[in-house]
Amino acid sequence: MPFHFVPGIHPPNPQADNESTGSAWWFVFIGRQLVLQQATLTPLQVRALAPLGLDARRTQYLGQLNGQPCYGAELPEDSVLPPQLVARELRSLYGVLANDWLDLAGLAFQILEWDRTHQFCGHCGTPTQAAAAERAKRCPSCGLSQYPRISPAMIVLISRGDDILLGRAPRFRPGMYSLIAGYVESHESLEACVVREVQEEVGIEVANIRYWGSQPWPYPHTLMVGFTADYAGGDIVVDPHELTDARWFAKHQLPDLPSEASIARKMINWFVGQS
Repeated sequence: MPFHFVPGIHPPNPQADNESTGSAWWFVFIGRQLVLQQATLTPLQVRALAPLGLDARRTQYLGQLNGQPCYGAELPEDSVLPPQLVARELRSLYGVLANDWLDLAGLAFQILEWDRTHQFCGHCGTPTQAAAAERAKRCPSCGLSQYPRISPAMIVLISRGDDILLGRAPRFRPGMYSLIAGYVESHESLEACVVREVQEEVGIEVANIRYWGSQPWPYPHTLMVGFTADYAGGDIVVDPHELTDARWFAKHQLPDLPSEASIARKMINWFVGQS
């Protein structure tokens, strides 16, 4: 199906009246699992969740998808799904769902997580209220506004001729290596983050840092910003708190790599394809 998504914060009609406004797209989560129609492994397209026996503890309007309302919803952890529905961990759906579906599911997951974790003002503790004109939580007492959180992180492909530097984190599946990555600190540029993280994690110096691309990564609110860099000197010294191993690999003799859906894999594939 064609995808035309228009973000929004105000539903066209109150959700209570959704029975009379036609079907809507629902990105429904139980924890980190996305609820799908079992027969098609696609998000729910229904008028409302209640007729399915689903009682959402929070919902957020996301916008219009192909002219139909689009919502995110969170169910209690002990919810029992009807037999025509199935719940799958969101990360496991890369390569199963179309990228457009995954993008909207990621948006829904991030907005629901923000809604859940910003019920109270971080300054004075007063219950927050939804802002009228923007997606924000506003404190009626002190006026503090809290927006959906985005945590920028850099990821860098370091090359030395036809070799590429890859590291292995303790959380990776056996045998898997990936690019060096890390979160940006306060008052730090993305380029400075590249230099610092590389020095901290593998002890080498880099030069010619260049922007490659970016990818939202909703686990739960990261924005991955990709760079390439050239090896500039030093020996690999692994930080054991971050990595279990790091080494140079020839670009045509690579180990097990991250999912094709990740920016890390996209960058590695791009490098391998360079003449």
